[in-house]
Amino acid sequence: MNLRDGLKDKKRIVIKIGSSSLTHPETGSLDLIKLEILVREISDLRNQGKEVVLVSSGAIMVGRRALGFLNKPQKLSEKQACASVGQARLMMIYQKLFMEYNQIAGQILMTKNTMLNDLNRMNARNTFQELLAMGVIPIVNENDTIATFEIEFGDNDTLSAVVAALIDADLLILLSDIDGLFTDDPHTNPGAEFIDVVESIDAHLLSMGKESTGTNVGTGGMATKLTAAEVATGAGADMVIANGEDFHVIHKIMQGRKHGTLFLSNKKDEFYLIDFLDKLK
Repeated sequence: MNLRDGLKDKKRIVIKIGSSSLTHPETGSLDLIKLEILVREISDLRNQGKEVVLVSSGAIMVGRRALGFLNKPQKLSEKQACASVGQARLMMIYQKLFMEYNQIAGQILMTKNTMLNDLNRMNARNTFQELLAMGVIPIVNENDTIATFEIEFGDNDTLSAVVAALIDADLLILLSDIDGLFTDDPHTNPGAEFIDVVESIDAHLLSMGKESTGTNVGTGGMATKLTAAEVATGAGADMVIANGEDFHVIHKIMQGRKHGTLFLSNKKDEFYLIDFLDKLK
């Protein structure tokens, strides 16, 4: 049996898009052709009766371009100002594109406090459930406008896994600038071998994660993706890490075709999300 065949039957899917997958590398500006493909892919999943949550980076990046920053802002106040402008612009673009395919998008902005507080977490879960029941596509990002070091997730890999666990998703797709998991960094080691399927996550596997990312746009390297895999699979979801260079890969993954590294769900008996959140404090 092909382990990927089961992906065709997934009903509740979280898709995470990194900043580097949304922009032109030469300018750092949004790649509108790629964005339109992304929206079309997600809209087609909705047309199949599937529920989709999009975790999208890009607010600070879009804001910094609008405000004239040539490089990534370093001061927290500058990042938050860029996020304030950029999040509104990014959502406006998403709303417009999804409307063309007769879909409704909603915005959810979260910080770590959303999850650590029992009441906030319950309210967030209820909001997700209601939006999905209404056929809305929630678009999630960290609330960078108010987030500080103490209350931020820090990367959307972790955020997307927490969202997947919170809403009982059965699949998490992380699209980034790498084809999947390798035995070493393929950018620096041409002998690195691709790993097709991961059945369980152990200490040796976690040691393969690298803290850095290959771009000056995103914030998450392979280490954060493996942490995300721990959370998502522990909560009962399968996870795929794949290259976001071409967003057509989404329907190929959903068809069970061999793209990216598949992490098989390994649901824990305990309430795994709470256990993970305790470690974040």
